[in-house]
Formats: sequence, C-alpha cells, structure tokens
Amino acid sequence: MNTPELGLPMPVPANGLPARVRIHEVGARDGLQNEKAIVPTAVKAEFVRRLAGTGLTTIEATSFVHPKWVPQLADAEELYPEISGLPVSLPVLVPNEKGLDRALALGARRVAVFASATESFARANLNRTVDEALAMFEPVVTRAKGQDVHVRGYLSMCFGDPWEGPVPVPQVVRVCRALLDMGCDELSLGDTIGVATPGHVTALLGALSEAGVPVSALGVHFHDTYGQALANTLAALQQGVTTVDASAGGLGGCPYAKSATGNLATEDLVWMLRGLGIDTGVDLGRLVATSVWMAAHLGRPSPSRTVRALSHQES
Repeated sequence: MNTPELGLPMPVPANGLPARVRIHEVGARDGLQNEKAIVPTAVKAEFVRRLAGTGLTTIEATSFVHPKWVPQLADAEELYPEISGLPVSLPVLVPNEKGLDRALALGARRVAVFASATESFARANLNRTVDEALAMFEPVVTRAKGQDVHVRGYLSMCFGDPWEGPVPVPQVVRVCRALLDMGCDELSLGDTIGVATPGHVTALLGALSEAGVPVSALGVHFHDTYGQALANTLAALQQGVTTVDASAGGLGGCPYAKSATGNLATEDLVWMLRGLGIDTGVDLGRLVATSVWMAAHLGRPSPSRTVRALSHQES
C-alpha cells in the first residue's frame, strides 16, 4: 500500500511553483451546509478541532445566514464559542449587516461576503442584481474593516453559469475589481459548477493581473464535477496563486446526486502538493483519519480518492 509513511509520493519539485501553499479549509461550512440531515453542533465542533489538529491554519467555521435559508448552519451562535479558542483562523460567512453584527458579537475577526459574477446567480442566490448585491456588501465590508476585521470576497460563477453558459472574462474582472475597491483583503475565485479548464484559469488570472489585481490577493475554489479541480489548481499555482480552497474528505455536494458539484478534497490537494515538494504544514495521516471519522458520522464513505487509498475505504 502506498502510504506517506513510506515516503510517498516522492517529492519532485517543478519550476515556477510556490514553495508553500495556504489551504483555506471549507469543509465545516461549505461542505456541511449541503448535508440533508442536521449535523449536531457537538460533532461540528469536534470536526473543527480535529481539522485544527492536522496543521491546517485556516478553517472556515460557519455562516451567519438566516436559518430559513441554510438550516444546517442555524447553530452558528452555539458553535462558534465552542471553537473560538483554537489557535487557527476561523473565518465565517456574513451575507449582510445583520450577519456581520452576529459574527462580531461573538468575536469573529475574519469574515467573508459571497458575490456573483453573473446576473442569473445573483438573482437566484440573493434576489438582487450584481450591482445591487455589491451595494449591499459595501457597508458590511466598510464596517468590518473599520474594526480591523479581515474580509474575504467570494466570487461565484467565475467560469460558467448554469443559466447563462460561458461567463466572459471581463465580466469577472469587473466584479473582482469592485470587491477589492470596496476594501476586501482577498478574493476567492469560484468555479461553482465545476466547468473550468486550465486554459480558462490561466486566461482569467492573466486578465486580473492586467487589471491591477495582485495575485497575492487571490485564492481559487474549484469543484471537481468534471474531474478538473487538480489540473485547474496546478494552472493557478503556475500563475503565482498560493491560496487554495479545499474541503476535507471532499465534503460538499452529495456524490450520489446528479447535481453534485463536490469540492476539491483537501487530501487530494495535499497529496499533489506533497508530490510537487510544496509545503502545506498539513499532516496527511491525521487529515485522512479526520475525514474517515466525519464520513462515519455522515453514514457514507468519503468521495476523496486519497482518503480511500490511505484508509482502505470501499467505494
């Protein structure tokens, strides 16, 4: 069995890649919010604690949205105090000023807003146009920055939209610039339906650079719908990106549903980065064990190939 303990994968560095990548772990928020059954608060808290024990430094904890819209995360007020003392960054999603108030009241120091590059998804997700959504986020970002809180701007549908099809690169660049100009510290480029390919990733990052968006402010968030997430990540690394979103065990989107658009599995990402000689600070064995533990609570095996290979899980 090929295991990390045997020195595998063998590190073979490639030219032009960063020496270190920061993984922005989204399993506890983006992953669990898609579960049909409610995951108990105690299990979520233990999940975050175990993730922190793997060496991950950024673990997105929850979302302060109205419980009606995301019932799986209705326990944000109960969960956050249980984990706030961990020695890691714990960003939380805030959809509006009310959500920001709830997060700040619990001492959150890193928040995120969730914008769209397309009109159709902005309407479906926020019932607003793209510009109306940006106007809603501006006071959130301004108030957060006024309290020295770090703000991440998520941008969905950067590579394709289920209603509109291809998304023009300049359209994405415009919204990215707007988010940065209002004060966001970093942006996460989302391939929400998993249709990106490496050439498209390279073209978008090149256009953003030409528009004055520093690559140091960018992260990438790929879904593996068509099996392209790792290839797209490598393309982003070649352009200088050093922040990659991933979800422990590939949580997010049920692998048995036709509409599944599962997140890039953190274990698969770590395996590739380790093979490229790129440091993440993550203990892969502990991470696999954590995902196996969470999969048992969810009642199904992890879709991550690396988790299955290293834990002997059956498909």
